[in-house]
Amino acid sequence: MDLGIQGKWALVCGASKGLGFGCAKALVQEGVHVVINARTDGPLQEAAAQLRAISAERARVSGQPAAQVLAVACDITSAEGRAAVFSVAGGPGRDFDILVTNAGGPPPGDFRDWDRDAWIKAVDANMLTPIELIKATVDGMAARGFGRIVNITSSAVKAPIDILGLSNGARSGLTGFVAGLARSGIAAQGVTINSILPGKFDTDRLAATHQAAATKTGKDLAAIRQSQAAQIPAKRFGTAEEFGAICAFLCSVQAGYMTGQNILPDGGLYPGTY
Repeated sequence: MDLGIQGKWALVCGASKGLGFGCAKALVQEGVHVVINARTDGPLQEAAAQLRAISAERARVSGQPAAQVLAVACDITSAEGRAAVFSVAGGPGRDFDILVTNAGGPPPGDFRDWDRDAWIKAVDANMLTPIELIKATVDGMAARGFGRIVNITSSAVKAPIDILGLSNGARSGLTGFVAGLARSGIAAQGVTINSILPGKFDTDRLAATHQAAATKTGKDLAAIRQSQAAQIPAKRFGTAEEFGAICAFLCSVQAGYMTGQNILPDGGLYPGTY
């Protein structure tokens, strides 16, 4: 299926690895130019090199122009970091057609141990930063008649996890904000906003959660991993490639009638009907 987004510009945050990289890869495979962001330059440049190789191969096979891949290592939660992303040489400025917000989840733990600074940091990274990025890009998308905003949040928004209280709170706040914005006037101007709520995907974040559970319970780490996989009806963890494919579809022209939705890829783990 041709997703109809070749030649568009996308900003993908947290794209040096994991789910963010999976999204950037899927978009590049569709011929989308990407600006990828992460805090650490080394891994980000490695990711950019992989994406450029994918873009070059796609161009060779299809005869279409190669998608550009630009990398900006910065703290996207800061005003300076956002300015760097929007002013990168060769980029579209603020005129992104696609925005994928993504930030590393706050640390797991017991809420009794979190002070105000921990809460502010979690809310800043996982609620306020996506809102700032949306604010900087959404009106331009609406003016041009096309925009796709995808927020990577967490299945904890729908089924809270006890040791992820910081994530439960901050990401739920973003979800509530997006629910209203997606249904405002921008919906009639070709701009959609949706969120993907990943369940247990095989990423560094999942590994950290497993380690926290092992530390808390004293159980063997491998046993915890095996036990959690067994609880999933699919009997496995998801992959970044699967996640990226969902993201790319939400960015497609075919998904223009889908907005304000929370997509839950979790292998069937969530037991509810709705």
